[in-house]
Amino acid sequence: MENVTSHTHFILDGFGELGALRPFLFLPFSVMFVVSLLANSLLLYVVVSQRSLHSPMCVLIAGMALVDLSLPLFFVPHMLLSFLFDWRGISLTGCLVQMYLIHLVGAFQSTLLVWMALDRYFAICMPLTYHEQMALPKFLRFIVPLVVRNILMISLFVSLAGMLPFCASNVLNHCFCEHMALVQLACGSTAINNLVGLMTVFLTPVADFIFIAASYIIIFSSVLKSGKSGTKALHTCVTHMLVITACLTIALVAFLSYRITNGLPVGVRVFFSTMYLLFPSCFNPIIYGMRTAGIKTHILRTLTC
Repeated sequence: MENVTSHTHFILDGFGELGALRPFLFLPFSVMFVVSLLANSLLLYVVVSQRSLHSPMCVLIAGMALVDLSLPLFFVPHMLLSFLFDWRGISLTGCLVQMYLIHLVGAFQSTLLVWMALDRYFAICMPLTYHEQMALPKFLRFIVPLVVRNILMISLFVSLAGMLPFCASNVLNHCFCEHMALVQLACGSTAINNLVGLMTVFLTPVADFIFIAASYIIIFSSVLKSGKSGTKALHTCVTHMLVITACLTIALVAFLSYRITNGLPVGVRVFFSTMYLLFPSCFNPIIYGMRTAGIKTHILRTLTC
């Protein structure tokens, strides 16, 4: 059998079709990056520093801010440098580490939305036992299974990707090491990788979305039965559902765009995959921070000091 050398160094060529116009992408993406860093840092600071904001929902909002603050750090600096200085290279090990961090931390976006939906369910449908249900010892039964699921699924598909031989092209049409973008460069069979990738999609964002949708249907029914007293809570839930739908729609389009390749420009796939990570990081602090009365008051007080 002929000895085939597998690539250990890759080129991230996201938006490469733009040619000389590619450096102009630095401005919009750097603006989004700065907005993400500042907004999430401010939100985290306000929640941590104000004892009155240490309620379960505010803690979950702070958790979302931490995820949204961390996620862009794993790929945006490298992406911006590639736009400005054409630094596109990355080792296979670096690629797998980046892939693991991005997908693992990204998985906790939908996981935190599940925990937020549970918080709203207990607050509206079981108000008398809300504090008991949301106490950490009891809430761990909802935390541990989802954390284990995320770690296992992401570790599995990243490990499988690392075992593939890459003996054809070493150019990824992406701005970061996305799972399917790397798998498509393999010269061996990728059937298992595709299967595990699809399982991860359906067991994480899709399963989370179904659970969240079911929770809010129950919440809406309870609020509508309670009359006007539930109007404020219903308004909060509608806001959450709009953000959840937008974020998860972008996520599913990003994942499925690598399975529907006919007639879909590479740049479109790269754009949706990048926005899937950046869009929530920029807008979640606004939705979950500025629309929460207590947090909004302290943010405005901090900014005007």
